[in-house]
Amino acid sequence: MSPRAAMIFAAGLGTRMGALTATRPKPLIEVGGRPLIDQALDHAKGAGAAPIVVNVHYLADQIRTHLAREPVLIADETAGLLETGGGLKAALPLLGPDPVWTINSDTAWAGPNPLRALAQGWRPEMEALLLLVPTARARGYRGMGDFDLDPTGRLARGTSHVYTGAQILRTEGLAEMPDPVFSLNRLWDRAAGRGGLYGLVYSGAWCDVGRPENLPLAENLLRVGAP
Repeated sequence: MSPRAAMIFAAGLGTRMGALTATRPKPLIEVGGRPLIDQALDHAKGAGAAPIVVNVHYLADQIRTHLAREPVLIADETAGLLETGGGLKAALPLLGPDPVWTINSDTAWAGPNPLRALAQGWRPEMEALLLLVPTARARGYRGMGDFDLDPTGRLARGTSHVYTGAQILRTEGLAEMPDPVFSLNRLWDRAAGRGGLYGLVYSGAWCDVGRPENLPLAENLLRVGAP
């Protein structure tokens, strides 16, 4: 079954952004003259996602106000952060039982709609399909990489590719997690062990916008476009 609903992760504290998030949440920091969350929302709407759910925690009222006229549902985490896995599990009553798209709100994209790209690559045997970029062209990324991709498209932990923050995920495995607060990494590792974790390389350009020094990189990406 193809995804119908989308989850936009917008509940983080944004501590790496320093003074920029002292009075506003990271999803409302502007890149290219628009708040970061707007591009994620554009992708969800452009992929035909319904419903679209946004989780909120830090300075949540600002995000609620910004999205007041948008076709979104709010998953309230103001009582406590649940991390990506816990947040998605808590939002399931809003999202429904089918596979879902998820997308982070602190990234910039130039090229095809990432959620549409994932939908085109989704197959029924997949537990999760993660959108990747090669580590060598991951703008703003400081790590060693996240995954290796084999010829069948399956993923294992490695360094050749970076997870972009967009995926399609079957949600049945969330029920196996007893803790209310947990990372989606736990779900991915279980899926990988069963051969159900897959990756798709994004054909456009991507930038992590998690640090202040990455803002010029993201601005340039949006201005120049994909290579």
